[in-house]
Amino acid sequence: MPIQKTIQHFASLLANVLHLEVEVVDNQLLRIAGTGPYGQRFGQVPASNTVLLKEVMEKKQEVVIFDSRQNLLCQDCTQRESCRERGFIGVPIIHQQRCLGVISLVAVNITQLRHLREHTSMFIEYIRHISTLLAANLAVLHRKEPRLDPLLQRLVAGIDRAVILCDRQQNVVLINDRAREMIGPGEDALLWQNAVLESSPRQQTFLLRAGERRWRITGQFSEAENGAFLLPSACLPAEREGEAPEPAVPTIKNLIGESVAIRKLRRLVGRIAGSPSSVMILGESGTGKEVVARAIHRLSPRHDKAFVAINCAAIPENLLESELFGYAKGAFTGASPGGKPGLLQVANGGTLFLDEIGDMPQGLQARLLRAIESREVMPVGSSVPVPVDIRIISATHQNLEAHIREGHFREDLFYRLNVIPLWLPPLREREGDVELLINHFMDWHARRIGRRWAGVSPEVMKMLCAHSWPGNVRELSNLVEYLINIVPEGEVIDSALLPPVFHSHYFHAPAPKASGEGCAGVTTVADSAQSNLKSVERTLIEEALQRTRNKKQVADELGIGVATLYRKIKKYGLA
Repeated sequence: MPIQKTIQHFASLLANVLHLEVEVVDNQLLRIAGTGPYGQRFGQVPASNTVLLKEVMEKKQEVVIFDSRQNLLCQDCTQRESCRERGFIGVPIIHQQRCLGVISLVAVNITQLRHLREHTSMFIEYIRHISTLLAANLAVLHRKEPRLDPLLQRLVAGIDRAVILCDRQQNVVLINDRAREMIGPGEDALLWQNAVLESSPRQQTFLLRAGERRWRITGQFSEAENGAFLLPSACLPAEREGEAPEPAVPTIKNLIGESVAIRKLRRLVGRIAGSPSSVMILGESGTGKEVVARAIHRLSPRHDKAFVAINCAAIPENLLESELFGYAKGAFTGASPGGKPGLLQVANGGTLFLDEIGDMPQGLQARLLRAIESREVMPVGSSVPVPVDIRIISATHQNLEAHIREGHFREDLFYRLNVIPLWLPPLREREGDVELLINHFMDWHARRIGRRWAGVSPEVMKMLCAHSWPGNVRELSNLVEYLINIVPEGEVIDSALLPPVFHSHYFHAPAPKASGEGCAGVTTVADSAQSNLKSVERTLIEEALQRTRNKKQVADELGIGVATLYRKIKKYGLA
């Protein structure tokens, strides 16, 4: 018990790495540490499972159970029928032929049981190694020894994964060799003596400061009673060599990335958010235009009012007018008896987001222009205008200036909407962001679906970084969701799970640059490959249509809108 906090810290770390519950007891059956349902009653004998624990201690060897309710060892247990444990691996902690206690891995659900069955041998060898380290350190530690770093260092060094440990003040107390390799080989160990990990629950990345050096790290973060630990999955320098530190940028939820373009975008959003002026967001499909629009609203003085979004390409022309401007009582056959307020009225005091503004019918363009200029709307069938106070944010992937020349979009409306233009870079131009986005979407989709993931192999990461991503961030998110659904739980995603298009593009892509690691050092698209984007897009749509003729399902799979899908089907002659 004198070193209970250290063992508990390590048990939490072990559970995160192995995706199982962990329990540690001493040779008096007192629970020293545990996670999940075993994370309580420390210093007491567990209420259940003592039969298996005693078996491990008496035989001084491993015990593996996959059928707790039917196994002979459990027949005399009074709680056998109500037992929540589906599987059990117990490994003794042996020192000089004496059993000091037991480390056990427990599966409490079907998913964990399958995980336990598939990796039994590996888990046993792993825990044997950990128990040997633990026994060796327990033997030399004095009970009143105030410093626990030697024990933690030996335990964490035995984990085959990058680990950064912090105290309650988030001062870094330990970085293992795997983490050092990820951050940068050859870094002076003395550099970490005053390192600090700065984090926020709202951020997906963490800033590691050591002396004058800074890194941005993505990974799984967990807090324990006496500190916290981070399991890094990606690391990038916070500043480029020779560049002055960038000014602080606002936190924008879901706008993940540390590329120069994204950091400039965040700063610009922070500057314009407080203005009432109209904003037009430009960029390819799937770049995250609505994410930016919502960020502008959240950072504005209108944040406590409504944010109303409408896709001008998704609503039929005959309904779009009544949706935008509303209608009076009895305006037309089938209208609601009491009339209906339009979205411009619903957004009064807040923000109206008009997505795919380039697809708005010309007749409605004139009415929208009048509403913007007069700050009032005229519902369909009404003769009384309704005053509104709204900020309009519009978005399009189209070239509106070309539409104006062709007579498809009003020039005066364009200048009213395009007061503050924002350009969203395509994913292929966001150097280093693919890896951060992959880890973000892995974590987000895994939590949403209710599954655990162990990570992505280096080969897969390079293949994904080399991809051109014609569907941008939306395409990446959909791919990650697909992978989370098909990968066996707890296993690393390897290249065999990727669709064929990624293999063909990767093997024809240019080799990575000599300098740099990870995505930051991979040439994503060569100039000669730019001309192939259209053929790639056509192939993706054609393959999806071969799997199903359901246009909504195809659009969702490709990460584009249904209206966009129809345009591209017509463009490539795939009807």
